[in-house]
Amino acid sequence: MSGRPVVPRRPARRWSAPPAAPDRFGSPLRSTRLTSQLGVALGVAFAVCFLTGLLSHLIQHPPGWLRWPARPVGLYRFTQGLHVATGLATVPLLGAKLWSVYHHLFRWPPVRSVAHALERASVGVLVAAALFEVVGGVLNVARWYAPMPFFFTAGHYRVAWLVVGALLVHIGVQLPAVRAALARPDVESPQERLSRRGLLAGVAAAAGLITLTTVGQTVRPLSGLAVLAPRRPDVGPQGLPVNRTARRAGVDVGDPAYRLVVDGPGGRVALDLAALHALPQHTADLPIACVEGWSATGRWTGVRLRDLVALVGADPDRASVRVESLEAAGRYRASTVGPAHVGDPATLIALRLGGEPLHADHGYPARLIAPNRPGVLQTKWVGRIVVREAG
Repeated sequence: MSGRPVVPRRPARRWSAPPAAPDRFGSPLRSTRLTSQLGVALGVAFAVCFLTGLLSHLIQHPPGWLRWPARPVGLYRFTQGLHVATGLATVPLLGAKLWSVYHHLFRWPPVRSVAHALERASVGVLVAAALFEVVGGVLNVARWYAPMPFFFTAGHYRVAWLVVGALLVHIGVQLPAVRAALARPDVESPQERLSRRGLLAGVAAAAGLITLTTVGQTVRPLSGLAVLAPRRPDVGPQGLPVNRTARRAGVDVGDPAYRLVVDGPGGRVALDLAALHALPQHTADLPIACVEGWSATGRWTGVRLRDLVALVGADPDRASVRVESLEAAGRYRASTVGPAHVGDPATLIALRLGGEPLHADHGYPARLIAPNRPGVLQTKWVGRIVVREAG
């Protein structure tokens, strides 16, 4: 026998899955049924937010085919208030939904097939886009734009389409599992301090509490409960809030040479304040409805826009108008008023609010106020009106 030592052969290395990550926040409350119930509620909330948000975007940036009506007066006030209220209510819904499924991130292997990889990618897009929309929406309502180095409206609108696309893919993949989970009864342990039904009730209560304490910025009878709303509809100059002041806009409201210039097919007229006040005056109770969710009604007095259109030889029922502000720059320094609003007798170039001359921050010396329009399109500090008659 040889004196050489026998070296044992090493067994072939076998690759295996890493040990499962411990679920430090594990809970027997999680179930496919719970996740499905939260998903249905969140899907409904996202659908309402998307449709009302899409409507708001189309009104602010109208395509040629859109004919947005002037009546009912408070329609936009309702749809945008619903958009913001539903968006805020999604905060606890989204948090609970993510809590119910986050442990799936640690399943092994992370990718089992091409279809599974695409599904996980769509879920990643959905989660990221949903968080972007909800967090961005909350920051917009709070008017805190420092964390968003982009124009909020454009970013919010574009990412909303990502949410909808990824959500439709997710629904298509998960629909059989959701239907099966909702069809069978949920079995719970009687020893648990909190049942799944209790958890759902808690999430619903949180969403309801957020709605109740913020919706008062739109629904005036509930304004006393709006302790979480960043804006009270009765606080501001002449009892109405403002977003953009005359000083911030760089407008000199005390210029004695002020003239409201109206251009139309029949010529041009230039009206000073005395001439504007000499025209027939009309009063209308109309809301300022902001895209941030708050709204407030004021009693406005001024000259009907249709009367100014008639002064320059145009038919008020067939004319569209471009209203331009004295503000030198700004995304909304001008707005277009379609025939439905031009012809409506409640559309005014307002000179007074609540019986008093307009405050500088409300658009002195003159501002546009029309029914059923977003506040950003109710142009302040009006200096020029251009009338075009439809062919």
